[in-house]
Amino acid sequence: MTQQTVLFERRGKVALLTLNRPEKLNALNYATNDRLLHLMNEIEADDGIGAVILTGAGRAFSAGGDIHEFAQSVREGVDVAVREFVRRGQAMTSRLEAFPKPVIAAVNGIAYGGGCEITESVHLAIASERAVFAKPEINIGIVPTFGGTQRLPRLAGRKRALEYLLTGDSFTPERAREIGIVNSVVAHEDLMDAAFDLAARILRHSPLASARILTAVTRGLNATIGEGLQIESEQFARMAATSDIHEGLDAWIGRRPPGYAGS
Repeated sequence: MTQQTVLFERRGKVALLTLNRPEKLNALNYATNDRLLHLMNEIEADDGIGAVILTGAGRAFSAGGDIHEFAQSVREGVDVAVREFVRRGQAMTSRLEAFPKPVIAAVNGIAYGGGCEITESVHLAIASERAVFAKPEINIGIVPTFGGTQRLPRLAGRKRALEYLLTGDSFTPERAREIGIVNSVVAHEDLMDAAFDLAARILRHSPLASARILTAVTRGLNATIGEGLQIESEQFARMAATSDIHEGLDAWIGRRPPGYAGS
């Protein structure tokens, strides 16, 4: 039986996705990218799933793109390399970034290149104390291609991002937290519990409100403040037409826990 490059496990309302090429440090080959996109499509269509946790098998989260596969695409020409490698990777990280349900990275180990770019693109991230990050693409003479030149400066600031982009130096999970790539760093044995606890704290709220917040923030980051405020207003208007807003207000006034229907 062919090994699944991404494992899917459902735990209540949470989808647990595990990058599953541990012998290759979960390098992101084309099959992995494609399966991750396929699973995200299925998860979006499943109303019973409210959040996603993404982690890696073995000692790595992901060491980045599969260089052997990428090198073959380069040998086939620029157009092939851009189509097969760059656009595929950008589509994957863009899908994670704009996903309408919260996506939490549980970074269990090595997060280099594309693994770091996944961490940058998801909504929230928790790192194990054993995690290590790097933007090593410059070591093989290329630029980051899964969004790293765009998202890291937005998260960390221009100068801090350029330090890692231009040197290829690795950095600690504590540094990743300082510059805004991860939300927190925990003991390795506590990583998954921390990720599921974070998901549970989100899932107690209206899934529609979560989706509207994710949309407003993702779209607003690429807009002027005026445009962002308009996006915020539009997302509120979408919530105002739902039953969840009335449930939230009635529960607050009645001093009882809300029971959101997601409608």
